Amino acid sequence: MEVYIKTKKKQDVCRVAATSRHDQDAKPGEITDETGKSIARAKPVAEYMMHILEKRWHQAVTAKATAILKGGNTMRYELAYGKSTVDFTLPDTISPFIVKANSKKGLADPLGETRRMLQNPMGTPPLLEMLRAKKPQTVVVVINDITRPTPYEALFPPLLEVFAQAGIRDDQVTLLIATGIHDPHTDAQNKEVYGEEITRRFKILNHDGLDESNLVKLGTFKSGYDFIVNKMAVDADFLITIGVVMPHYFAGYSGGRKSILPGLVSKKTVEQNHARMVELMDYLPPIDENPVSNEMIEAARQVGVDFILNVVTNETKEVVCVAAGEVHGTWRMAVDISAAMYEVPFDRPVDIAVTCASGRPRDINVYQAQKGLDHADRITRAGGAIILAAECPEKWGEAVFEDWIRRRWEPAKVMREIKANFVLGGHKAYGFAKVAAEKKVWLVSSLNEDESSLIWAKKAATVQGAVDAVLAEYGPKATWAYLPDGSLALPVPRG
Repeated sequence: MEVYIKTKKKQDVCRVAATSRHDQDAKPGEITDETGKSIARAKPVAEYMMHILEKRWHQAVTAKATAILKGGNTMRYELAYGKSTVDFTLPDTISPFIVKANSKKGLADPLGETRRMLQNPMGTPPLLEMLRAKKPQTVVVVINDITRPTPYEALFPPLLEVFAQAGIRDDQVTLLIATGIHDPHTDAQNKEVYGEEITRRFKILNHDGLDESNLVKLGTFKSGYDFIVNKMAVDADFLITIGVVMPHYFAGYSGGRKSILPGLVSKKTVEQNHARMVELMDYLPPIDENPVSNEMIEAARQVGVDFILNVVTNETKEVVCVAAGEVHGTWRMAVDISAAMYEVPFDRPVDIAVTCASGRPRDINVYQAQKGLDHADRITRAGGAIILAAECPEKWGEAVFEDWIRRRWEPAKVMREIKANFVLGGHKAYGFAKVAAEKKVWLVSSLNEDESSLIWAKKAATVQGAVDAVLAEYGPKATWAYLPDGSLALPVPRG
């Protein structure tokens, strides 16, 4: 492992080598050069290096670890991990295929762009005109939960300005969190995500897909399935949804219609819609042909979404596009912009992929981190290996998912059971099982060894440790992919 340590005088560069060929007899904590010769003056650097590894990066250094001066033959790579980063090195003879978003620069004035789009939306009159014409007594704004990073600081102020101009009072507005089947927000999470002012001024409610008293059957879909949705969305005089348009591993893209389905529907409706994911994960059809997405569009139209306010963000969460207006056409335009950024063509699968879940909140739990694994799966050959860095401080993230993985079934059995009898929550176990059935998975996270094994992954204390193990197993001629935007950038076979 290569570690960069900046002291008061200079930057010293050292590499941890637990069992390199030339240091078998080195003493714990000793600093050697590449021939094994002791370098006493570097000993304080080694001690500080080990302290940094343990305290700041949560990486264990074995008792026999030694350090050698950098030989200039490695390249350093970085992955998002929780609120921080972790890194690893590869020999410079290895040139990994880099799956990175085709980044667009963030808007210089996202607030101004939001104001402009509210005045000049797609497919509808300006929002202010619509509100003045309809004179709603109740306005429901559907918002994302903590697992969907959303730049509310660029969206709320212009939206609330329009409300004020239309004469809509704060007590007429309800913010409804599109939790789907996710855990409900706590008050502390509301403040973290939406800010102190918003939580003070407005009523904020969690959707509950199991609370039948707050659900109503609105109709049926073309599939024949019942459409059961939150009553508040149906009863609202004016319904607005806020979303972020990003790649999604079986719905194609998030945002738009997903605020309603799965965001505000019953668990049964989500389950019936999502059951088709087992047919889509091996081959994701074009977005306009995706049956899961098309049913979501049906839901948004049936419930009567009046106006959407969506954004496309880059990998650093800057707003690159604001889309406002009619529910489908506006969202579809944003999809094209998002696809141009996040779809990365590749020619052939690789032997090894090193990825992450793109940091907090996307690696807040195992349930969310699965998306990073799915993207790596798409570019890794059968029999290959995937190294996933995802902190997962809140463990599993969903009770049914946890129940399924604690059964400790073989991947093939999980896949058979879910295909035969789809269970929401169990579908995430299917996502992990599908990968583990064909590939070796190494996990760097806050989970212990036994917990890691529940998702058929081998625990690694550090990314570097996993990289070294995989390199030793697959050899120097193995092909690699590096996915620094793990949950965001989507590898797509060329042609």
